[in-house]
Amino acid sequence: MSIVVRRIRPTDYASYGPAFAALAVRACEPNPHMAPAAIAAARTVLPEDGIVILAAWLSEALGSERLAGLWALRRRRDWRSGFVPVLTAPLLPLYEVSSLPVLDADRCQDVMQAMLRHIRAARDLPHTLTLPLLPLEGPSFVALQEACRAGGGRLTVSERWQRPVMQPAPGDDAEHYLRRALGQGYKKRMQQYRAIARHGAVTFRRLRGEAAREALPPFLALEAAGWKGESGTAIARLPQAHAYFDSLAAQFAAVDSLQIDTLSLDGQPLAMGLLVESAGTRHFLKIAYDETQGRHSPGRALTIAMLQADFAGAPPAFFDSGAGDGVDAGTYVWGERRAMGNAVIRLGSTKPGLPEAAARLRQGLRRVRAWLRRR
Repeated sequence: MSIVVRRIRPTDYASYGPAFAALAVRACEPNPHMAPAAIAAARTVLPEDGIVILAAWLSEALGSERLAGLWALRRRRDWRSGFVPVLTAPLLPLYEVSSLPVLDADRCQDVMQAMLRHIRAARDLPHTLTLPLLPLEGPSFVALQEACRAGGGRLTVSERWQRPVMQPAPGDDAEHYLRRALGQGYKKRMQQYRAIARHGAVTFRRLRGEAAREALPPFLALEAAGWKGESGTAIARLPQAHAYFDSLAAQFAAVDSLQIDTLSLDGQPLAMGLLVESAGTRHFLKIAYDETQGRHSPGRALTIAMLQADFAGAPPAFFDSGAGDGVDAGTYVWGERRAMGNAVIRLGSTKPGLPEAAARLRQGLRRVRAWLRRR
């Protein structure tokens, strides 16, 4: 069987929902931010000619084809790329959680190599990739490493951090998992969580699909009521970000892959979480909480309630917190960690260039900013 890589126009990709969903089930690692729903949302804020969608097809019997890989990338040229043209994934790294393509587990390495060969052979595509949210472990990363090596390329990582994730063990329930995840802090954290009920009626609500979409405005209002609203960085204060999330919610709700969880005290939201799903995995996009209730640690309380709700039903096979490199992993209750990094790939060259220098500059600026915050 042979593998052929073709490009899909963003306008045409909307019809690939069923094929992508089937691929996600077979994939090494699902990534909802490569789904047609996510690309459709990104098109509300990105120029269409800047989006490059690579689809790998595996030929089968009687001339039929099966989708075996999908990678959505964006053309970029700014200070983050060293002012040279690059391809980057995900399309909107401020909100999205993984740079990985979606690869058929049966042909993971073959598909990855075919995709990189396609990029290298294309005269109209940059031969440098920037992947700022790249998991540095797992079968997809191994396939990417091997594809770079086989193609004579260079993969460098300028930043590394640990992202909280959840991977339940067989036989886990909520209490066993929380005891393992929180360790010595279990008793204190759970006492703090249960103490909220002394101040009123505590309720948890999970909404999916269209019901979750209808809960997006209260979520955005809760975020805007805090410091992000005052500083002008809340989603509701940013027209492009607002348009993106409106579209994202509509697109994922239409395929029943949108979820909003709410923890309330006396009917008023303490915290809300916005999530999307793909093939049995769940991905946390954003959290909003009532800053006036900080004594209750509303963000952590929400994640405990979410975890309890997960184990009361069927927990996801994998839960990605989406936490960036500036987030203290200890603030979450999910007990596993995944190594993440900001990577640059140069195809057909082993020499570092301006994109690597820009990545090091970015890392240095982040360190200076962290130092100033501590001061």
